[in-house]
Amino acid sequence: MKKIGVLTSGGDAPGMNAAVRAVIRTARYLDMEVVGVQYGYKGLLEEKFVPYDMRGVCDIIHRGGTKLYTARCPEFKKEEVVRQAVQNAKAAGIEGLVVIGGDGSFRGARDLSNFGLPCIAIPGTIDNDIVCTDYTIGFDTCLNTIQALVDRLRDTIESHSRCMVVEVMGARAGYLTLNAGIAVGATAIVIPEIPYDIDKNVIEKIKRTAATGKHHFIVMVAEGVRMRDGITVEEIAKKIEAETAVETRSIVLGHIQRGGSPSVRDRVVASQMGHKAVHLLHEGESNRVVVMHGETITDHDINEALDMSKTIDKDLYNCAMEISL
Repeated sequence: MKKIGVLTSGGDAPGMNAAVRAVIRTARYLDMEVVGVQYGYKGLLEEKFVPYDMRGVCDIIHRGGTKLYTARCPEFKKEEVVRQAVQNAKAAGIEGLVVIGGDGSFRGARDLSNFGLPCIAIPGTIDNDIVCTDYTIGFDTCLNTIQALVDRLRDTIESHSRCMVVEVMGARAGYLTLNAGIAVGATAIVIPEIPYDIDKNVIEKIKRTAATGKHHFIVMVAEGVRMRDGITVEEIAKKIEAETAVETRSIVLGHIQRGGSPSVRDRVVASQMGHKAVHLLHEGESNRVVVMHGETITDHDINEALDMSKTIDKDLYNCAMEISL
């Protein structure tokens, strides 16, 4: 293989640039040409190809977002669209592709592989909800961002003896909310994976905690709770205030969670995964996803990876409930 491409797809995640850098540097080390595909799968269709040399990725390892840009491409679910993307890539001399993104991006990589363009996927998503890997690029940085933001909120919450209900990103998964909730000492944590009752799991918890002498409270709620059940943090805050007489506010942290310079962990893991992906292509592998098990970087068949199921860590959840008194 003499020439490969790399793209980032789906939501941006801190560390994507570190992964792109590792892909390009590793490929050049192996005497392979590299093309950056801008705007993800949409860029494959629109032939937005930019050649990169070793120096083209200087000073990006510390930057959030993605140098290659990203975009949604719903039409990529159509067979004729995937075939056109393969044709465009091959016309540009691209013999293999590294795809950095979430499970939707993995499905695109699988389809490209099935139609003749070898692909290796790298898990890049702040949600850490890719079932085949213990860790996804961007998770640690996002957690640290949430922790820093809620720590600042705590100053006001404590000063005014208030309760703050905080919505954290995670449309289908509560990993960010659970881990951040423990890190900031939340009184209650609401995630879609665990059945909940606002009266029992939030309001009664606040009342019991208040009886021990505590006068300020943090409630962490995953975005997926609103998207699945239709209950907003504003509604939860009003209910808490009505039932407890504790002045309560709500806040949606939103996309600020995605941004910022990646942490050391995200830079290192992204670099390892990018390096591994290129070596897999160089060895003739295709339709694989680079994963992390423990501290080991390895790989899985994409089809098997997409069929796996990932559940919340019940022990971690129980820990959070028992120490949040």
